[in-house]
Amino acid sequence: MKIIVLALGVALSLVAISPVHSQAYPNRPIRAIVPIAPGGGTDITGRLVTTRLSEALGQQIVVDNRAGGGGTIGASIVAKAQPDGYTILFGSISTHGLNPAIFKKLPYDHIKDFAPVSRIGTVPNVLVVHPSLPVKSVSDLIKYARANPGKIIYGSAGIGSPTHLSVELLRSMAGINLLHVPYKGAGPALVELLGGQTQVMCTSLAGQLPHIKAGRVRALAVTTVKRNAQVPDVPTMIEAGLPGYEVTIWYAVFTPAGVPKAVITRLNSELVKLLNAPDMKERMAQIGVDPAPSTPQELAAFVKSETAKWTKTVQEAGVKLE
Repeated sequence: MKIIVLALGVALSLVAISPVHSQAYPNRPIRAIVPIAPGGGTDITGRLVTTRLSEALGQQIVVDNRAGGGGTIGASIVAKAQPDGYTILFGSISTHGLNPAIFKKLPYDHIKDFAPVSRIGTVPNVLVVHPSLPVKSVSDLIKYARANPGKIIYGSAGIGSPTHLSVELLRSMAGINLLHVPYKGAGPALVELLGGQTQVMCTSLAGQLPHIKAGRVRALAVTTVKRNAQVPDVPTMIEAGLPGYEVTIWYAVFTPAGVPKAVITRLNSELVKLLNAPDMKERMAQIGVDPAPSTPQELAAFVKSETAKWTKTVQEAGVKLE
């Protein structure tokens, strides 16, 4: 009888010290890695979502911008983090779609090293130019570029980023020569565009919308197959004369692989609830993002399909990195 009581006591003590079972998750602040510099669409959307998620979880979520390598630096940090649910990644088409398709070697395995939580939303990139550039449409830009080969400078969030690939697809399909200047994130690239140091950029509508409405940049086209309600007068690239052109930006939340299922379930449940809330839908619409919550399984399948899609797209378009 004493042995049974002792064994029961040991078992209860082990449960008491277990980080997963001792206290409800989360019981301390969470670190959210945003693998891009402040100021871009990923950062703006990520901060909005993590603020609401923090309120729902009752714990502080500290946003940690780790820019560089088209998102690979930040993603790598999360892939190697302790799998306890206290480090999450605000990932995107870059970390789990484009990078695996473009780079021969990554510091992480985008499938094996992460646990999918939920997709967050989708948003178009928008092709914008500095007002000093004498073009008002995509066809104007193509004509001007052909007349001035190599003289138009476009900035991007880094080699292999959606901002880079979006313009490279345009360049490839239109047969024009543009000068590429990569930056460490969309934020720094946007600063240079607004200052007139670069003339063209194709980046998330979430980051460009205030500047479009203020007239600081001129929008030529969105990269999705349908127009966006926030800029209804801006045509799609297809409407602008590039049939088959499409780049849809998406965001999603991931944790390191091995995080307890109960933690994934809690995070997914809270994210789905907040993304379906009417006020959140309205707030996201204001920055041009269409909420698209999912189950972890749906996100896993989506990542695999995006990898296949972009591998094929990059190969067919002949996109080559410097």
